[in-house]
Parts: sequence; structure tokens; C-alpha cells
Amino acid sequence: MSDSTVRCWLVERDFDSRNIVTLVYATPDGSRYQQRERSSTALRSGPDVTAAVEVDEDELEPVTDEETRERYATEAERTAEQYDPDDPI
Repeated sequence: MSDSTVRCWLVERDFDSRNIVTLVYATPDGSRYQQRERSSTALRSGPDVTAAVEVDEDELEPVTDEETRERYATEAERTAEQYDPDDPI
């Protein structure tokens, strides 16, 4: 991991009515996140969704409310305890 990237853990996965899957990866402290959208078809045929990803610092957004920040931190910790970073999840 270089100085310009941060390991982020999968903290949320939502499916919508258009078959789009929204994945949210957050920093361990829950203060920053990156949201990714993929079609459910791409999830089946593309690379696995992993427990953690390396994200460039400038691609992270701040989490603005305390409740979400705490939830992301709790989920990041839980994911990190249960999975290795490259594990499919």
C-alpha cells in the first residue's frame, strides 16, 4: 500500500429495482468512503467483490453525519475481523 492509497472495507451493499448494486467501501474509522455501482450482471461475470480494496485518497468522500460514520466504522471492523482483504464477499 502506498502513501496515496487507503485500505477500505466493504460496509454496505444495496440492490435497487434497476438491477444495480451499490457497494460502499469505508475507511476503518468510518470517516471516509467510496461508493461504486455495478450491474448485477457484471457482478456475476466480472471480478469478485472483495472484502477490502485500495482506494486513492483523492477518490474518498467524507462521511458527514456521526451515525453513518459510527455504522461504517463498526461494519469495517466486523468485515476486517471475518475476512482477509482479498476474500470474495
